[in-house]
Amino acid sequence: MKTPPISIVKSVKFKAKPEATTLGFGKYFTDHMFTAKYSVEKGWHQAEVGPYKSFEIDPGASVLHYGQALFEGMKAFKQENEKVVLFRPEFNWHRMVAGADRLCMEAPPKDLFLNGIKELVKIDQEWIPDQPGSLYIRPTLVGTEAFLGVRPSNEMLFFAILSPVSSYYAEGSAPVNIWVETNYLRAAPGGLGATKAAANYAVSLKAALDAKKKGYSQVLWLDFSREYIEEVGTMNVFFVFENEIVTPSLDGTILGGGVRHSVIQLLKLWNLPISERKLKLSEVLEASKNGKLKEAFGTGTAAVISPIGELATESWKINLTNNGQQGELSKKIYDELTGVQYGRREDKLGWLQPL
Repeated sequence: MKTPPISIVKSVKFKAKPEATTLGFGKYFTDHMFTAKYSVEKGWHQAEVGPYKSFEIDPGASVLHYGQALFEGMKAFKQENEKVVLFRPEFNWHRMVAGADRLCMEAPPKDLFLNGIKELVKIDQEWIPDQPGSLYIRPTLVGTEAFLGVRPSNEMLFFAILSPVSSYYAEGSAPVNIWVETNYLRAAPGGLGATKAAANYAVSLKAALDAKKKGYSQVLWLDFSREYIEEVGTMNVFFVFENEIVTPSLDGTILGGGVRHSVIQLLKLWNLPISERKLKLSEVLEASKNGKLKEAFGTGTAAVISPIGELATESWKINLTNNGQQGELSKKIYDELTGVQYGRREDKLGWLQPL
């Protein structure tokens, strides 16, 4: 498929940049955005980096009625030598292609995806905060054809917006407390669990709100049998046992993250015993009871590495940290990942793409 040229239209009105101490996560957006359209008749066309603005969308658009919406989460970093890099953008393109296929959508070609995002980051690179901040990138694909009737849309809008961010969780790099969800279900075999579809996040909101009311940062989702661990609402999870590090295997109901994959690569590089397998909640509880569970942590683009301090339900609670301190392995991984991202350590695995 032919990739259209990307036009650049610079904004004439610029926003005031927020103070680094007020960033939080996803509260502010930069001056520009990238957009491209698709139709069955024209293919991909009208690719443009232009001023950030609201969309006009037909009330009959597919995304509003049938939920054809898919997105990615990526980051750009300003390294210590001032060079700007993207972290594993091809991973995100591949995942969007897979998700688009599942939702019967037309994914943007790799050149359009990568070059559009790079041009956007170039024009707004002054928004990238210094360490420990970064520029969060949200590429999104939605169905825009106006019709009523259950079928795939023949028209798509691909767009990307940018947000300067600091820590995802208020705790920063301190351990987060997680509620184990035993009532609601996020995903089932054959469903959308392995895609970054907007619907997956709508399904998770109720449980996340209930967890926050109890004083917990997020929920740990279990499978349909409520026996096996799947993922945290915003992260994949790893459990460090006495002789094995385990992350749940990707069996179709878990969204496989880029940071998860990066952590597995690191652990293999370090010759540590990493296993991707089904993991029963009861195994974690038993290991905690007998002292064989050393630490647990979550991984994700937004949160990077988040040590888990506590897991709890209505009937039990376990502490996974030593006096609230970050675990030894999660700290080592965090230091390596952020060291590569900010240019303090060698990119041995080829994760970075410069602008």
